[in-house]
Amino acid sequence: MSAVWKYFSLETPQSKTARCNVCKAVIQRGGSSLASYNTTNAIKHLKKHHIKEHEDFLVGGQKDNGSRQESLLESFQKQGKLQADNVKAIGITEKLLNFIVLDDQPLSVVENPGFRSLIEHLQPRYSLPSRRYLSETALPELYSRVSNKLAEKLKGVPALSFTTDIWTSDVCPMSLISLTVHWVDSDTHSHCSAVLQVKKCRGSHNRATIAGSISEMLNHWEIPLEKVHAILRDNARNMKAAMEDLAVPNLGCFAHSLQLVVHEGLMSQRSVSDALANSRKIVGHFKHSQLAQSRLEDLQHEMQGTGTTTTPTRLVQDVQTRWNSSFYMIKSLLKEKRPLCAYAADHNLPATLSANEWGLLEKIVTVLEPFEELTRKISSATSTAADVIPAVTVLTRLLAEENSTDSGIKTMKSTLLQAVSRRFSSIESEPLYAVATLVDARYKDRFFMGEETARSAKALLTQELEKMEQALLRASADEAGATEAEPAEKVARMEAGPSTGSPPSTSKSRFSSLYDRILEEHDEPAVGTQAAVIQMQMYLKEPMMGEKDSPFQYWANNHARFPLLAAVAVKFLSAPSTSVESERLFSTASNIVDEKRNRLTAERAEMLIFLKKNLPMFK
Repeated sequence: MSAVWKYFSLETPQSKTARCNVCKAVIQRGGSSLASYNTTNAIKHLKKHHIKEHEDFLVGGQKDNGSRQESLLESFQKQGKLQADNVKAIGITEKLLNFIVLDDQPLSVVENPGFRSLIEHLQPRYSLPSRRYLSETALPELYSRVSNKLAEKLKGVPALSFTTDIWTSDVCPMSLISLTVHWVDSDTHSHCSAVLQVKKCRGSHNRATIAGSISEMLNHWEIPLEKVHAILRDNARNMKAAMEDLAVPNLGCFAHSLQLVVHEGLMSQRSVSDALANSRKIVGHFKHSQLAQSRLEDLQHEMQGTGTTTTPTRLVQDVQTRWNSSFYMIKSLLKEKRPLCAYAADHNLPATLSANEWGLLEKIVTVLEPFEELTRKISSATSTAADVIPAVTVLTRLLAEENSTDSGIKTMKSTLLQAVSRRFSSIESEPLYAVATLVDARYKDRFFMGEETARSAKALLTQELEKMEQALLRASADEAGATEAEPAEKVARMEAGPSTGSPPSTSKSRFSSLYDRILEEHDEPAVGTQAAVIQMQMYLKEPMMGEKDSPFQYWANNHARFPLLAAVAVKFLSAPSTSVESERLFSTASNIVDEKRNRLTAERAEMLIFLKKNLPMFK
């Protein structure tokens, strides 16, 4: 309907005349029948008698529903396809590429009939780009933009930590070596991480290949070795040797070491390993037989009671290379003990569990629960090297405690304790761990096993503070044109304010409850006279933060009071406790290089992995 009818009204649709809504004049509609009626007289009337209304009509007027009626030029433009340089087309292409990257879609999705039909319905004027354009133009351009933003963000960071790992595809002959970067933002004191690079690893994975690949990646990003605070790697010999060749500070993955500790404990006692083997056979029986699974589900429903909407628990199959999967398997068996016993009474199983073995499984769960809690804690994105020494101290105390429930698993507990002591015997003398623990306001000097190691750690921290003091003084002198810098002693003697930490939670697990007890068993630090020692003394005397509080938030609130300590914390809390980030990265790689994309080149795979992890940071 023409916009002119906003200004006129009809008595009936067949009326030969129309009445002006402005002046109430009656005009002829023109023509001799309904089919030949037109709006010429109405438009002339507006032009002659109502100039303002006529101008409104010329720019399109308003439809009855209140939306602006498009002009003839706009209507004509909508008949053609959007040009490639059109702002709207560029925006759609960018969102399309984001969809492919973030949702692990193949680049060939633009060739799928269903997807093309969807885009045609949503925006008929948009022309989908070709797969080749996305692969050779759009993807490299997006990769370049995000890379430049990440490089700019890393420029002002004084210390960087890294994790690295090697992944080999199951669907094509491709090996990739990763380098993820971790740092603490100096302004917000928040923990940040990003994928730096994923590089094709050619030839044998020996020390020279690994060291060369990491060196090339650091050079590509213009990161000098002096900025490398630590590299987290697995415990393989080739990785250790490569770090020696690079001559950079490095740490083994704490989670890998913990895996070896628990594996030793589980395999040390014949009764425990037999119970696990039988459990594995039982779970495997239901995993490989749909009939057996259906019968078990019927028993589960029956024992849950009629009318329940709870879904029966599925048994968990363990993976022998991951001890916590065995822990979850045992828990799922214990939860479904009654249905399983009822099933065994009427049907054959490849193995059964005696009453003693059921009891043994319950005790195994009790012993391994702290390990499972610790594994979850250190696998979080914010876990740092500061978590290692307190965790080992707590585990040692737990395993050394004798309980009446230890009957039947004493050998296992003893082996676990010996393995913890052996594999982590030197962590308190490792500066990367010791200093990180001290600058974490949840731990400070309370979790060292002895007074001597605590004193040594404080000496290491003092050295770092003095080095940081000299560096800050030099930087201040350079910025002020070599003018005299404010003495650090004046800064160090700033009046201490209230602690920002919150009290620990009252509801504690066995693993967490020992933290509070250990906090009470420490000596006051010695009073020093130097600026660095004064800051350290004031900091260590303050009340502790709660276990669940954030050390990064503490330094965000207190960096002005303890500038030297805050600078050291930014450096040492950048190091994670595990190389889990690299392992998670290759879970992403498995989703990208799969059966449907087994011909993807290493360069394209690197771009997709890089963007998948880093794009959300810069959106």
